[in-house]
Amino acid sequence: MKNNLEKIFYEGGPARVDLYINLLAGATLVGLPFTFGALVRALWLRYKITNQRVSVIGGWFGKNQSQVAYGQIKETRSIPRGFGFYGDMVLVLKDGSKLEMRSVPNFRETEKYIIDQINFKKSKLSQQNVQGFAT
Repeated sequence: MKNNLEKIFYEGGPARVDLYINLLAGATLVGLPFTFGALVRALWLRYKITNQRVSVIGGWFGKNQSQVAYGQIKETRSIPRGFGFYGDMVLVLKDGSKLEMRSVPNFRETEKYIIDQINFKKSKLSQQNVQGFAT
């Protein structure tokens, strides 16, 4: 019997440091848009990263939801933000579309986990394709 239980790697919101840095930036007129963006992310952005998929709930009042299975991901790209405390990540899908993830806490570990899951799914798929063929 296969173990199809979904194991959660990370479930939660964006990095709190993002909010703190942007609240400080809000003391200036130029920093107000960044502060507003950080507040919206802190209130309504949620990530759920499991061994099966990546889910992002966001948008105004958290009304937008995106789910991506690892088999759909072609590559990941990330960049550190907030003095390296958090980072932004983009998942490039095989159909050319992109899923942006802003202010991901522990983004280096998260990116490594996602890459490991992509490689695991690829190796599992290639093993399934090889079975049944004589060599």
